[in-house]
Amino acid sequence: MNDLAEKCVFRNLGLSTYEPVWRAMQQFTKERTSNDADEIWFVEHLSVFTQGLAGKQEHLLKPGDIPIVQVDRGGQVTYHGPGQLVVYFMIDLKRKKLGVRQLVTHIENIIIKLLARFKIEAVAKADAPGVYVDNKKICSLGLKIKRGCSFHGLALNINMDKEPFTRINPCGYQGLEMVQLKDLAGPSNIKTVEPTLRSIILDTLDYSYSEVQGAPELEYHL
Repeated sequence: MNDLAEKCVFRNLGLSTYEPVWRAMQQFTKERTSNDADEIWFVEHLSVFTQGLAGKQEHLLKPGDIPIVQVDRGGQVTYHGPGQLVVYFMIDLKRKKLGVRQLVTHIENIIIKLLARFKIEAVAKADAPGVYVDNKKICSLGLKIKRGCSFHGLALNINMDKEPFTRINPCGYQGLEMVQLKDLAGPSNIKTVEPTLRSIILDTLDYSYSEVQGAPELEYHL
């Protein structure tokens, strides 16, 4: 196997405005070559609604003062805010020998395994991407594939203000209730979750070695 297929660079971007991070993902994906390792970014976003490519206006109920960004991932509308861990997967799918459906399944399984570490039983649903606990959604998922590489990723609710979810139909589902780790007696601190999540990602996606770096040196400074 190509050595680069076994390597992953993790970056922790801290608390960041959504759009510069999104533009940086686009730029990385556009400019990456076969000599670039896959990257996975951990970030918290300031409050924002993001509307996917298939997004329908009817799912934005009362957005109020929270900005809305039209983005290029799949799916409908979701909310990002402080206390939610967002993980972006920039993976060369051909090099990893992964199909899109396989990657979605891997990401869902990563979160299911993570929650199991905290004694929380979670499941995925074939007709509704993401991860659920007792029919409440704890993790949303949306991807974009370009030039055979993925970007965007998952949003795991840990310890956040859930009120903004009531202003939308989350992921396009009317009445869908959101839940978070804090509600389930899990960790309430993102920093507690990150090392375990990183380990599970490495194992599930077959990366044998990794590096942890700071924010990417890209045109869209974070």
